[in-house]
Amino acid sequence: MIVLREMRQDEYPDYCQYFIDDYSQEIAANYGHSLDLAIELAKKDLHRCFPDGLESSEHSLLCIDAEIDDKMKIVGYLWHSVKIEDKSTFIYDFYISNEYRGFGYGTQSISELENQLKSSGINQIKLRVAYHNERALKLYKDVGFEITGFNMSKKIGE
Repeated sequence: MIVLREMRQDEYPDYCQYFIDDYSQEIAANYGHSLDLAIELAKKDLHRCFPDGLESSEHSLLCIDAEIDDKMKIVGYLWHSVKIEDKSTFIYDFYISNEYRGFGYGTQSISELENQLKSSGINQIKLRVAYHNERALKLYKDVGFEITGFNMSKKIGE
């Protein structure tokens, strides 16, 4: 069983460190930027969405807790932002720690998010996933997501 709960202030620095490390790697790999530039871009994105830390009303940063050895432990994070006007939410980040992958926590987390959103009148979840992230693509397809488009890029002048 998992629980999705709002992140506490004391947990936010650990999330920021994870996010900047993880997202900067993705930026560098997908866009060919240096790691230094990718780190700066990841920090800017995080600050743009959370200029006042967790005090943002537009974005929701959740901890994914699971009972392990009779204790609740953080196994991952889920960051999303609800758009009331189109009854949808967009997942910006969804992460299950490596040591907890393969136990169904990802599937359970999406199911729990759906339950929470339904009770708020939200009827659609949107997200972007890198094409090479096969594990994530499989999870999203398994829980009913459909591919609605492709992001593409081309390097020129090199």
